[in-house]
Amino acid sequence: MYPTLYDAIKDIFGIEIPLFKIVMMFGFFVALGFLAANWAMTVELKRREKNGEISAFEKPITAPNVVWEYVSNLLIGFLFGFKLIYMAFNFSDISGNPQAFLLSSEGSWLWGAVFALAFVAYKYYQLQNTPEIAPGATETFHPYMMMGNITLIAAASGFAGAKLFHHLEHFSELVKDPMVLFRDPFSGLTFFGGLIAGGAGVLWYAAKHGVKWRTMLDVGGPAMMLAYGVGRMGCHTSGDGDWGVENLSPKPDWLSFLPDWAWAYSYPNNVHGIILENPVWPTPMYEVIMAFIIFGILWSIRKRPFPAGVLFSIYLIFAGIERFVIEKIRVNPKLEFLGLHFSQAELISFTFMLLGTLGIIWFYNQQKKSTPLEPTS
Repeated sequence: MYPTLYDAIKDIFGIEIPLFKIVMMFGFFVALGFLAANWAMTVELKRREKNGEISAFEKPITAPNVVWEYVSNLLIGFLFGFKLIYMAFNFSDISGNPQAFLLSSEGSWLWGAVFALAFVAYKYYQLQNTPEIAPGATETFHPYMMMGNITLIAAASGFAGAKLFHHLEHFSELVKDPMVLFRDPFSGLTFFGGLIAGGAGVLWYAAKHGVKWRTMLDVGGPAMMLAYGVGRMGCHTSGDGDWGVENLSPKPDWLSFLPDWAWAYSYPNNVHGIILENPVWPTPMYEVIMAFIIFGILWSIRKRPFPAGVLFSIYLIFAGIERFVIEKIRVNPKLEFLGLHFSQAELISFTFMLLGTLGIIWFYNQQKKSTPLEPTS
């Protein structure tokens, strides 16, 4: 297992790059997942614009908010100098746990002030050399140009949702120690929480820029499945605890071609430092395979003339089935209701499958209602 990118590069290539100790392996793959989703959605938005399903529009060119430009550059410059420059000069002292340093109040006030002034000065130079905007000036805005901001919105709202759903799932721990919300903020993330909150943020932003919510759902469905598969690669390579229950069964002869770790794995050197007494099902890797297969299916059928919203409904069904199946061999706390025992993920998976099925029916009915009847002779 590779808790950080440093561990992976060192083991695979025999190269030691101490700076990579600050890059957590799980976070690295989450970032790759966002980039993969950005690519898929950009390609799909361009295709749909070319086909006339969505349109570019003229957007007024507004002058930059000078106060915000200066404040944001000051903050970015200060953090850069306060943390990164200080770390560059003192890396040997903090290399044992660079993540703890980044989340601490330790740093260089001098370098923070120097870079804050430098960033503000550069922004002043930029603003002074920016041509004045003519009254009423506009620019052509294509829907795919949203993707930079959409990625940031999805990351911020998705992170908040992922943390919230995790702590709702482990509510007793939150009640005992509310500070767990702020301790180790990059652990304890649930995919479904991130999906729901991140999706809401994306739909809000897309609607502001002329893309209907049903169309945006269809654009995002395949991309979210691709991002999920990439993210699960981070779960497996870092050993973040999203593994399965113990698997002491011998590997069947018909699966002899698989490496032993693909059947049962003990996740040595995992990011939490947990020593497993017995090997477990490597469920993150199974989810990687299933997610990529589902993405391939969704990507191959995305050009079919479905009513808007149906492709996303198909995604919901696939995503629900995939997670519901894997939960049977995955470690997760169970909830109890009316004598039934199930995990939060199983409940949400079932809801996804139900919503996907109802969505297909509803979107097709909506299309029938909007299609004018042909006159009869």
